[in-house]
Amino acid sequence: MTLRLPAQAFLLLFGLLCAAVAHAQPTADRMLVFSKTAKFRHDAIPVAVAALQRVAAQEGLLADHSEDADAFTAANLARYRVVVFASTTGDVLDEAQQQALEGFIRDGGGFVGVHAAADTEYDWPWYGQLVGAYFRNHPPGLQPTHVQPEHDGRPGGTRWAITDELYNYRANPRPRVRVIATVDEREYEGGTMGADHPIAWCHAFDGGRSWYTGLGHDARVYAMDDFLTQLRRGVRYAAGKSDDC
Repeated sequence: MTLRLPAQAFLLLFGLLCAAVAHAQPTADRMLVFSKTAKFRHDAIPVAVAALQRVAAQEGLLADHSEDADAFTAANLARYRVVVFASTTGDVLDEAQQQALEGFIRDGGGFVGVHAAADTEYDWPWYGQLVGAYFRNHPPGLQPTHVQPEHDGRPGGTRWAITDELYNYRANPRPRVRVIATVDEREYEGGTMGADHPIAWCHAFDGGRSWYTGLGHDARVYAMDDFLTQLRRGVRYAAGKSDDC
């Protein structure tokens, strides 16, 4: 006996199957760029966001931008592969929103911190561990120095020049992270960290990945190829596309 479906029933079944297949396809990778500030606000934030969106596109990620802390729910963060704190300052998330970010990282999510991300959430110890170090202070103004890339604890590339606001941190993050770049305090005034002054680093943390750069105060930095290359490596690492941060 042969079972024959009416044409309308066949078309309905075919449509349902197509919908199911479409639903099963992975959604496009996404990155959330968050730039809410509760203290000092950097003028370069719009330029930073635009640069991060371009970098994301180069890595096949769709980048959304928000300054609304209500974006930090478990359901919404599940849409993203990477969350970026772009010069956030102060207390920007409440307790429930903090828990959502913790869950996102523990589920394998990636974090990128840019510049004042280290000047954020001082009363949330987990966040300090995620970033790797808290901001202490900075020398006055913008000062020139060289960034020395580092690999496995040794200089690992050609130094490149930069003029930017150069953070001092409350503690050297090296024991807890993989340092990928340092700056030379002998070339500018006001450094307090001595001969070993990390300025960018990465680490696996609490089930996810974290990457941070202290550079990015000055809007002009976001037009520098060397800095954009650093950012791109950070996004790639946080997204799990590369182990080389």
